[in-house]
Amino acid sequence: MTPTLHITDDDTADALLSNDPLALLIGMLLDQQVPMETAFAGPAKLLDRIGTLDPKAIADYDSDELEAVFRITPSIHRYPGSMAGRVQALCAAVVENWGGEASAIWTEGEPDGPEILRRLKALPGFGEQKAKIFLALLGKQYGVTADGWRAAAGDYGLEGSHRSVADIVDPQSLTKVREFKKAAKAAAKG
Repeated sequence: MTPTLHITDDDTADALLSNDPLALLIGMLLDQQVPMETAFAGPAKLLDRIGTLDPKAIADYDSDELEAVFRITPSIHRYPGSMAGRVQALCAAVVENWGGEASAIWTEGEPDGPEILRRLKALPGFGEQKAKIFLALLGKQYGVTADGWRAAAGDYGLEGSHRSVADIVDPQSLTKVREFKKAAKAAAKG
């Protein structure tokens, strides 16, 4: 199944996320300390600037040159140096552990939800929360039907929730996710 994601408010960037599993992984990796739309538009900027999203090509890219690519205005991320390195490490892991095929992380050997979560958490830059959100995104919008994915994704897997990027399907759901995050941040401060 090829999903039609609506995360960035840019049809070209959303089409890339919908059709390229590595783009989706990179977008999730970049989703920190910048707006979601900026993070998930990053893979399209990277593709435009270097001409490929082949994980081996990115893993082998000169690290100083890749950082320079991330810095081109508008920058791919607020922290171009560290995020260029993280993207390069992620791509190297996809090459070394998954034969260069990002989707193998959630398809190889027909893994269940807990196994996909374990595989995601093993990726550079993917902690517990990011892995759960990505698993929820795979299940809710990317057509992954692995047994137990909702339970493994925790609260992010709840039907009808508006907690994360996994729940964004249109401008209204984006607003609901932003409201949830704002309320959660206020509750954490209080």
